[in-house]
Amino acid sequence: MTTSTSGVSTTAQSLLDAANGAAAKAKSTTADAQDRFLRLLTTQLKNQDPLNPMDNAQMTSQLAQISTVDGIEKLNATLQKLLSSTVDGEAMQAAALVGHQVMVAGSGLQLGDTGAVGGVVLTSGADRVVVTIKDQNGLAMRTLNLGNLDAGTHNFAWDGKTDAGVQAVNGNYGIAVAAHRGTEKVTAETLELASVSNINRSTQGVTLDLGRLGLVRFSDVKQIF
Repeated sequence: MTTSTSGVSTTAQSLLDAANGAAAKAKSTTADAQDRFLRLLTTQLKNQDPLNPMDNAQMTSQLAQISTVDGIEKLNATLQKLLSSTVDGEAMQAAALVGHQVMVAGSGLQLGDTGAVGGVVLTSGADRVVVTIKDQNGLAMRTLNLGNLDAGTHNFAWDGKTDAGVQAVNGNYGIAVAAHRGTEKVTAETLELASVSNINRSTQGVTLDLGRLGLVRFSDVKQIF
């Protein structure tokens, strides 16, 4: 299995060190600001006019401000840890898909010796769903009537036979779907079956390498086979 996290290059390590240095500097800056605030507040309390002492509400407001800043810093740190943990978990789940087949959005269909499998997604139920299989020139080869389907993801199989009963040659074909409930058109999407060759992890999240289909996000997978 090949992933983008198999090793850390010198450049990547330099960037990581720089990021850690920036984070440490930001933390130090926040701590300095808190220290200055507390010194100023203490000095203000020592030198306040006994006949006109600082209003309790004003002092409470100032303390609340510095407490809010500190709380935001801690919240950000916690969120960063949660985000990192989520990405790690997603990467582990994605790694388990290597060598498996998944359904993702696409309009292709690969015919082999055992036939071909595709899918459709319906936003709502339909009483008539028709899939048209086309050759690379856009000519209709086979029309599949899937009948009445509920909303959601559905699969279909093609044995490779054309509408004329002739066996089509193995290779790549295109698919289109039309769905209706009565006279109303139902929004439908076609799905394509592809094999997961490896995974990639970056700052954008985890993606799956599906070969000729390129990279897709882990969250875009509709079905796993």
